[in-house]
Amino acid sequence: MRLHTTRRAPNPRRVHMFLSEKGLEIETVEVALDGVANRSGELLARSPFGRVPVLELDDGRCLGETRAICAWIEGHHPEPNLMGRDVDERAFIEMHDRRAEFHLLLPIANWIRHGHPGLAPLEQPQFPDFAASQAGKLREFAQVFDAELASRPWWAGERFSIADITAFCAIEFVRGLMRWQPGEQGLPNLQAWRDRVAERPSAKAGM
Repeated sequence: MRLHTTRRAPNPRRVHMFLSEKGLEIETVEVALDGVANRSGELLARSPFGRVPVLELDDGRCLGETRAICAWIEGHHPEPNLMGRDVDERAFIEMHDRRAEFHLLLPIANWIRHGHPGLAPLEQPQFPDFAASQAGKLREFAQVFDAELASRPWWAGERFSIADITAFCAIEFVRGLMRWQPGEQGLPNLQAWRDRVAERPSAKAGM
């Protein structure tokens, strides 16, 4: 079994962090996201959109999409539980995970892809006005998350879950490339939550 990945990118990092929380190590294959290597026939044979992460299973099948990979890992290695122990908890963790993905990671990714000059080779054409609008969406959504985190320690409730992994990798992505810090944006609860996650050993995975 091998994980096709790239360092520092948020979606592969989510899988690395998930594996680390499980105490698992698997072989990795590094893919350069340079618009060439990730569009090669070798990767396209495993991922039709030329994207990582991709988990290549022992039987040769390839599983793409971050949450699907994490669900497979959780099913085969259920402890420690990260996606919910019963139907109620699973539903609420998934809700918060989806919100982190769609209302945090997505605007961050759009802001960076269209606003950072280093991403120009991967995003042609870039639209600076769209990037600015996505930065505004991030501020808007982050205020909602900051308010919610005033009443609970973790993204989806009283314990660490996959939702924390998704949100943390999003925040670290924008911190690294756009120097966006929750505390500097007047979001103390979001900053305190980020700092709690950063203390976990898994926070270094995928770097």
